[in-house]
Amino acid sequence: MKIALVTDAWAPQVNGVVSTLQALVRALSGQGHEVDVVHPGRFQAQVSVPGFPGLGMAFWPHRELAGLLGSLCPDAIHLATEGPLGWAARRYCLKRSLPFTTAFHTKFPDILHLRHRLPRRLGYAVMRWFHAPSAGVLVASQSVRHMLEAKGFRRVRAWTPGVDTRLFGFEPHPAPSPALGPLPRPVLLYVGRVAAEKNLPDFLNLDVPGSKVVCGVGPELASLQANYPETHWLGVLPPQELAALYASADVLVFPSRAETFGGVMLEAMACGTPVAAYPVDGPLEILAKGQGGAMAHDLHEAVLRALTLPRHHARLRALDFNWVQSAQQFVQHLVPIQKQKNQYSKALGGDSIQKVA
Repeated sequence: MKIALVTDAWAPQVNGVVSTLQALVRALSGQGHEVDVVHPGRFQAQVSVPGFPGLGMAFWPHRELAGLLGSLCPDAIHLATEGPLGWAARRYCLKRSLPFTTAFHTKFPDILHLRHRLPRRLGYAVMRWFHAPSAGVLVASQSVRHMLEAKGFRRVRAWTPGVDTRLFGFEPHPAPSPALGPLPRPVLLYVGRVAAEKNLPDFLNLDVPGSKVVCGVGPELASLQANYPETHWLGVLPPQELAALYASADVLVFPSRAETFGGVMLEAMACGTPVAAYPVDGPLEILAKGQGGAMAHDLHEAVLRALTLPRHHARLRALDFNWVQSAQQFVQHLVPIQKQKNQYSKALGGDSIQKVA
């Protein structure tokens, strides 16, 4: 199948959505599918997004995108994000009566409420409008699915991402990472964007012995570095070094309350590192029945419990999430364009294919 994957989030951006989509593309390609990623780097005019340093968006991409999608002639179209490219592709498909699927990766209404006090109700109304004509809204967890359905979203489908268990290999005992060297234990690790919605102060303020390590960058980095000089700040690491860092930690602390999934938890668990988190969307899906980590409304309690868990239990839970099954599930949710064209043609008398092409 030839798939057009339209996304406003792509390299050189560094975030969970980009990592997920890149892994998905690799898995789909490995199964014989041809994936053409339509991302901001393919457009001449780009603009930075206020409040999201390093995030570039295509500016008014409608005409360019229409020409690009028209030349690709994909078998299916998937809109991964709700940014300018997502809206332009939505318009393109609706104008031509082409089916498409979408994904809800990020709780932007919650993030915008936190950062700019934009009412959540308004934000979710816009998201609901965007996704309304989608043939399937893909979400990473059942809890997010139920949340969206309660807010009036339709045709919400579960699609669970995987983890690369070869890259993130199991270590039965934490060992010093080349990026850190020996540190007082336990080593508590955070991996992800350093942004307000990630709720890092809940992690950094934990009163526990050992060492705290943060791997990531973001708009809050400078202020948090100044306020927490005892924390070890690593920035962004290449994949192999990141895997070694996961394996060196005693616990991955996941303080965010606004995630739809949280792939970093799976990466840590694949290396044998248990997770401490709040019982919210994402952790509730990944740490089901306490496998692979500990959840509590008191993050300190969750950390203490996670420190007692066997590392091989975390690895076993991570093995439940693999990209082969995830890619197959993703393809099952796609709606082939030709099938839709044939149905449309039959309904209108057999000569309407050119009208939607």
